[in-house]
Amino acid sequence: MNSGHHIGINGIDVPYTLSHRKVKRARLEFRAGMLNVVVPKSFPDHEQLILRHRLWVYRRYTDSLATIENAASKKLVERHDAEFRELVLSFTTKIADELGVSPEKVTFRKMKTKWGSCSSAGRLNFNRHLMHLPEYLVEYVVFHEMAHLIELRHSPRFWQMIDSRFGDRSHYDKELSAYWYLIRDSVPK
Repeated sequence: MNSGHHIGINGIDVPYTLSHRKVKRARLEFRAGMLNVVVPKSFPDHEQLILRHRLWVYRRYTDSLATIENAASKKLVERHDAEFRELVLSFTTKIADELGVSPEKVTFRKMKTKWGSCSSAGRLNFNRHLMHLPEYLVEYVVFHEMAHLIELRHSPRFWQMIDSRFGDRSHYDKELSAYWYLIRDSVPK
């Protein structure tokens, strides 16, 4: 993997990494605010690929800069494991009554890419890093996962349930992204 690459898009210098791999198709991905360009070993012009998708790259990069700036104004919550589990389980009980559902099982583990998950069997998993978030965001994540007990996919019906309870979903999602950056840079893996 080659780092140290930059490309100018709309007057902004966008840094990126370049990986030549044994893949069939070239792809662009954003991880932790960094553009990663993954191309087959014999790919002719990776810069052309970036420029072809410059609007997407520009939006993702400027969004990540805004998220990093937002993260700078946040502070991680100090909470013990038992306190965190009790908080999540109290939200689970409250939301179960509200939605008329009951999870099959609730577990906690460290996850690298998401705050929580819900299986088709009704098992909820929550990222242990949630313990560093304010209560209102923990509640938002718990509600999100419990809503999957009614609607497993992110369908319009699912988002309607979320919006009916939380209104401005984009605010919560931006806050979660800011805390993700903060946790990534501050908490041991």
